[in-house]
Amino acid sequence: MAELINMPRLSDTMEEGTVAKWYKKVGDSVIEGDILAEIETDKATMEFESFQEGELLYIGIQEGGTAPVDSLLAIIGEKGEDISKMIAGDESPADEKEVKTEAVAEETATVTMPSGVEVITMPRLSDTMEEGTVAKWNIKVGDTVAEGDILAEIETDKATMEFESFYTGTLLHIGLEEGQSAPVDAILAVIGDKDTDKEAVKAALSSMSEADVKSQAIKETAPVVSTPEAVAVPKPAPVAQAPKVNLNTSGRILASPLAKKLAEEKGINLNNVAGSGEGARIIKRDIENFNAPAASVQSFVPAGVEGVTEIENSSMRKVIAKRLSASKFSAPHYYLGVEFDMDNAIAFRQQYNTIPETKISFNDIIVKAAALALKQHPQVNSQWFDDKIIQNHHVHVGVAVAVEDGLIVPVLKFTDEMDLRQIGVTVKDFAGRARAKKLTPTEIEGSTFTISNLGMFGIQEFTSIINQPNSAILSVGAIVKKPVVKEGHIVVGNTMKLTLACDHRTVDGATGSLFLQTLKSYIENPITLLVS
Repeated sequence: MAELINMPRLSDTMEEGTVAKWYKKVGDSVIEGDILAEIETDKATMEFESFQEGELLYIGIQEGGTAPVDSLLAIIGEKGEDISKMIAGDESPADEKEVKTEAVAEETATVTMPSGVEVITMPRLSDTMEEGTVAKWNIKVGDTVAEGDILAEIETDKATMEFESFYTGTLLHIGLEEGQSAPVDAILAVIGDKDTDKEAVKAALSSMSEADVKSQAIKETAPVVSTPEAVAVPKPAPVAQAPKVNLNTSGRILASPLAKKLAEEKGINLNNVAGSGEGARIIKRDIENFNAPAASVQSFVPAGVEGVTEIENSSMRKVIAKRLSASKFSAPHYYLGVEFDMDNAIAFRQQYNTIPETKISFNDIIVKAAALALKQHPQVNSQWFDDKIIQNHHVHVGVAVAVEDGLIVPVLKFTDEMDLRQIGVTVKDFAGRARAKKLTPTEIEGSTFTISNLGMFGIQEFTSIINQPNSAILSVGAIVKKPVVKEGHIVVGNTMKLTLACDHRTVDGATGSLFLQTLKSYIENPITLLVS
C-alpha cells in the first residue's frame, strides 16, 4: 500500500525545508536506506533517506521548491497503484476506476509531445525572488546549445546571474525578449531536436492548463542553472516597424528597464526611439540600433506641454518595497540616538593606514566595533518568531550598499573574527560586485544585524527600517567638526551621530542602550579593537 513521505523536521528550529536535489525520479525503484533527496534546512543541507520500499510514484516538491515541515514530499508504493486521493489530501485508497496515478497521468499529458523537447522556465535564483528580467540572451533561436552553455543573463531582485543550460539541442523558441520580466516558472525558452515539429508542440500545448505547465517545471535555486519540463506556445517574432517618435499625448514612454538604462548611458532621448517590442515597446536592440536624428527632440515638443516619465519597477525595487513595508508595519520600531567623540578614531585610522597596502575606512571601524558589541549583547543579535526568540551566537553583519535600482545588503560572515584589514577589503569587494550585480545568493543572506552608513553623502543623522529578520539596524551619519566641551573647556572636536532602530519585541530600551554604551567604548577607544 502506498505511503506518504512528508517534509521532515531535520533541526530543532526548522519550520520549512527546500529540496536541493532529488536522487530518485518518478518510476524509480526505492529500497529502505536509499537516499531520496538532499533537503536544505535553516542550518544545513542534509541527505534524506527512505524508510520504505517500492516505486517512487509521486514527487510533491520539485528541486528548488520550499515547503513547511510535514508538507507532502513524495509517495512510495506499488507500481500502478492509484494515489489520486492521497494527492488530493484523502489518504484512503482510491477506487480502481478513478483517476490514474500521478506518474501515469503525467505520461498521458506528455504522450503527444514531440520527443526531445525540453522547456526552460524562469528559475528562482534567490530566496526572495518572485520574478526575473532577461538582461541579455547569449544564444538566439536556431543556434545549437550544448550542456553548460550560458543561455542568458537573468536580473533578479538581488543580482544579475548567468543562466546555463542542462540540455543539448537547438534553441527552438524564446519566451521572453531582452528587457522583459516574468514571474518565476514562466516560460523562458524551448530546446529540442533541430527538426522538431513546432505545430505538434503547439497542438500539445493547447490542451494543457496553466496548472499542468507549472506542475512540470523544476525550479533551481543555484545561480547558474536552468529549469526543465514545461511548455508554452511560441510567440510570433516581433514585426519590424517604421521609425517613429515614440511619444503619445500623455507623455508615457513604453520601454524595458534595460532599454531605459542603456538609453541613459548613451544619452539617448527615448522620445526619439521607435519600439520594435510587443505593443511598440522599446527594447535593448532599439537602443543599440538607434541613430540620433539631426534635429533635437526639443523641436518636436512645444514649451509648456506636460509630460511624465513612467519607470517600470524592477524586481529589486518591488522586493525592497514589499520587505520594508512588512518590516515597518509588523515590527514595533523605536529609535535610540547617540553622539560619539571621533577624535581618537581619526588619529587611530591615520596611524593604521600607514601600514603598507592597508587602507581602512571609518565604516570598517564601526563594523568591527558593532560586531564585538553584538557578541556581548546577543539580545540585539536576535530574531523574533511568534513562539520564540532566537539569539544568535554567531555575528553576521550586513552592510547596506546603494545600487542603481535600490539597496542591497551583502553579509560579512563571522564579522567579529575578522580583523580591520579583512573587513575593509571584503566590504570594498562586496560593494563593487553589488553595483555590478555579481554577488551570489550566499553572499547576501544570513545577516544577524545591519549597518547603513550615509555619512559619505553628508547626512548627519537619519533612521532606518529594520532589515528583518534582524532585530536592529544601525544608522551612521557623517563626522562633523564642531565646538565641544572637554575637561570643562570649549574646544574644536569631531563627533558622529548614530541611531539604533530596534524591534521592541526582542530588544528593550535598556538592552539597546547597553549595546550602544559598549559600542561607544570600542569606537572612542579604537585600540581595543585590536586586542578584543
